[in-house]
Amino acid sequence: MGDDLQAQGCSGEVVSRLFDQSRGGAASAAPDDAAARSIRVVERGVYRGPHLYSLTPMIRIMLDLGTLEEWPSNRLPGFTGRLLEVLPGLHQHGCCFHEPGGFVRRLEEGTWLGHVTEHVAIELQSLVGSRVTRGKTRSVRGRTGVYNVMYSYQDEEVGRLAGRLALQLLDSLLPPDLQGISGLDRIYEDESEPALQAGFDLASALEALRCVHRRRALGPTTQSLVNEAERRGIPVMRLDDQSLVQLGTGRHQKRIRASITSLTPSIATDAASDKDLTKSLLSDAGLPVPRGDVVRSPEAAVRAAERIGYPVVVKPLDGNHGRGVSIGLSDPVEVTRAFEEAARHSRRVIVENCFKGRDHRILVVNGEVVAVAERVPAHVVGDGRRSIVDLVKDVNRDPRRGAGHENVMTRITIDDHVRGVLAKSGLSLESVPEAGRIVYLCDTANLSTGGTAVDRTDDIHPHNAMIARRAARAVGLDVAGIDFIALDITRSVHETGGGIIEVNAAPGFRMHLQPSEGRPRNVARPVIDMLFPRGAPARVPVLAITGTNGKSTTARMVGHILRAQGLSVGLTSTSGIYVNGDRVVETDASGPWSARVVLKDPTVDVAVLETARGGILREGLGFPECDVGLVTNIAPDHLGLKGVDTVEDLAWVKSVVVEAVHRKGTSILNADDPMTVDMRRRAGGRIGYFSLHGGADMTDFLREHIEDGGLAVVREPGRTEGGEIVIHDNGDSIYLMRAAEIPATLDGLAEFNVQNALGAAAMAYAQGVPVDVIRMALSTYTTSFEHNPGRLNVFDGHGFRVILDYAHNPAGLQALGDVIVKMRPRHRRVIGMINIPGDRRDDDMREMGALATRYFDEIIFREDPARRGRRPGEIVALLAEGALSAGFPEERIKRILEEDEAADLCLGTAQPGDLVVLTPTDVEAMWQQVLDFRVKPDTRLEVDVERTDAQAVPWRKSA
Repeated sequence: MGDDLQAQGCSGEVVSRLFDQSRGGAASAAPDDAAARSIRVVERGVYRGPHLYSLTPMIRIMLDLGTLEEWPSNRLPGFTGRLLEVLPGLHQHGCCFHEPGGFVRRLEEGTWLGHVTEHVAIELQSLVGSRVTRGKTRSVRGRTGVYNVMYSYQDEEVGRLAGRLALQLLDSLLPPDLQGISGLDRIYEDESEPALQAGFDLASALEALRCVHRRRALGPTTQSLVNEAERRGIPVMRLDDQSLVQLGTGRHQKRIRASITSLTPSIATDAASDKDLTKSLLSDAGLPVPRGDVVRSPEAAVRAAERIGYPVVVKPLDGNHGRGVSIGLSDPVEVTRAFEEAARHSRRVIVENCFKGRDHRILVVNGEVVAVAERVPAHVVGDGRRSIVDLVKDVNRDPRRGAGHENVMTRITIDDHVRGVLAKSGLSLESVPEAGRIVYLCDTANLSTGGTAVDRTDDIHPHNAMIARRAARAVGLDVAGIDFIALDITRSVHETGGGIIEVNAAPGFRMHLQPSEGRPRNVARPVIDMLFPRGAPARVPVLAITGTNGKSTTARMVGHILRAQGLSVGLTSTSGIYVNGDRVVETDASGPWSARVVLKDPTVDVAVLETARGGILREGLGFPECDVGLVTNIAPDHLGLKGVDTVEDLAWVKSVVVEAVHRKGTSILNADDPMTVDMRRRAGGRIGYFSLHGGADMTDFLREHIEDGGLAVVREPGRTEGGEIVIHDNGDSIYLMRAAEIPATLDGLAEFNVQNALGAAAMAYAQGVPVDVIRMALSTYTTSFEHNPGRLNVFDGHGFRVILDYAHNPAGLQALGDVIVKMRPRHRRVIGMINIPGDRRDDDMREMGALATRYFDEIIFREDPARRGRRPGEIVALLAEGALSAGFPEERIKRILEEDEAADLCLGTAQPGDLVVLTPTDVEAMWQQVLDFRVKPDTRLEVDVERTDAQAVPWRKSA
């Protein structure tokens, strides 16, 4: 665990001497190798969903502290004081004590530099406006001085840069003979950002971080809508680098870009952008609007102004944010100049009469007035001493003002427009206005030009509010900003004069959320209420399946059941992404990216997500929570990869799925697998089980669970092969069907598919699918390639039987082998093509080879096409080594590296009555190879097999 320091005014020699004294005077020779004494960034990851350490998205940096492992914070003289002087906000970090000052206590007691890096990365993000608080630092097992430093983030790019800056700050505060960090580019690689050189400067670093934050941050309007959606528990996904955001998932999703919503008609936004058309629509509705003309030349503008009567307003036909608008024009010279300014923003220009009064913005959402703000143009107040330019500088010092839309107000920018407005009043930037005089700097009152806003929501006259509501409806906008001129907003404009000068699509919310004066208004709430009325769904159900074996089949069974219920199912699996039965992406789709694809699809009613260990380790889950989570089993597989060295580690990884089940959901666990049962302590929601062992074989804990009213789907003993499936829930026992009625179980012979069906039935039942729908769907689920590619697919078209199954690990092969043993009486000989992925351990490969000898008479070992780092021939050598160690005859082993050649040999070797078992990597290509195969008698191998015992493997005479 780490820390941040600031070694100010203390030379490396002095610090080194202090280090020696703190160790009792024993001098320690610093290693000559800089890499040995430097912090090293080993790797970086980004958790975008629930993961091993938290349900919160986090940045992960793996650090090797090297020599600094020997120096916790309490052994570094003056360290804590210097650190807190640099970042005083660390006083508020609670750390494990969950109260302000907690982290300071850790520093004083002694903590390591990785832990401090975590807190500094959080603090740096907070200093630039990111609301983050959570972090964790964990030592990496078996690696002294190596830590996983994790901290939350709002924006991934800001979070990554904060991690890099935290380490650079840390390094700058160490004594020279301990400085040096390698691998920083692994954290943040954007070369467009300012280079941070040696001699680290915190102010410059924070400005660089602010630049990224400003570039990546959502605007105030979009952010307010996102915040309100999150408060309501509505999922949020950012779809681009700008402001396009998805709220909700699947069929229930809505999209926003600022205050433009999925419900905003395109024709209405087009109408609002055409100011002349807008005025015509409003006039036709009997609403008060100024008289005016559209012109294309300065001369036409002057003629229109003289016809309308001075004073007039000149503005672009399709402008926004007050750009190019000039008001109160009283002669041809001003009109000509104003036309030229407006023409910079639009080819057509409007000249209209000028309403007298104060400028107001009325916000209408879903036909109702939700906020009113009086907008005051950018201005200064004279004091009789300072010039206007100095007064502007003073106004801009207000901490509420910032660049663009980042703060409550925008800084006033002195430009030609400001100079022109001053000139009309006979002033210049150097003028010194008398005390109390208000000097306006802009014609318009837009906040983007430095204006201010005063809340008037409670003051608006009902008649004025009615006019605003009718204006929004006349244009057709669900969210509209009505620019309204009135001498007194508390009185009807029919009495005082005034009216509507513009109707705006995508109105900004900043003036209402944080007015310069008056009460803030939560204007995001009515927008979210409009998009998602109370009680209306915002997210589609998510059903997630993980485990070692059976994930794909269980996921497909669940998808089949839900489709039978009439739902459009988004399914992810190792063979691709499917939407309502159609494969839309062909890839291994068992990771978080695939899950997000499904949740973004607007046609999906329910998501069924196969969830593999790789994606969980890499970036966490692709969803924040799920309604039903299932763990099929835990068996040795992928051990020795990415820190997963034991079966217990693997169980920890898989348990993330059921930890992400929300409190009203259901976690379904395999009651026959002790490691899966142990997950009940971490699982969310209600706990349910499935089990092959009912009746007298039922475990005591499962019986107690059922007697207590718990949910369980159990295969009970029956009079037929495979038994009967019964649902136990709330004290009731509901008969579902005979296991043999499920075609995928091959009349009950394929016990692993019975188990998969139990899990699928439990998930569907927990999701509220009627029992008769579950029964009907399972009775039509087969092992065909179309239903379940690569899982127990059977083909009988060549005079011998072919089984295609993706048994890629010992547990999978053993489950397949149990089926083979039961099928032996029907077949003369069993030929198997066996493989194991190259990223498994050597011992796993030997075990796979030895296990194959239990089930096959002839074995062809082949290799994974990718080999995953293995040398050609290495995999088959290890598989064969395992088979030979089990006593399998050498002459019955073939070693073929290429998958298609190995399959050809198996098929060519087969004779009538044989069973050929193929375990492919490329499932589709091999299935097509089976379909295309043509019997060639001259290629058959002569094999003399006399079977005296239908259950015996021929070479094993003692069987």
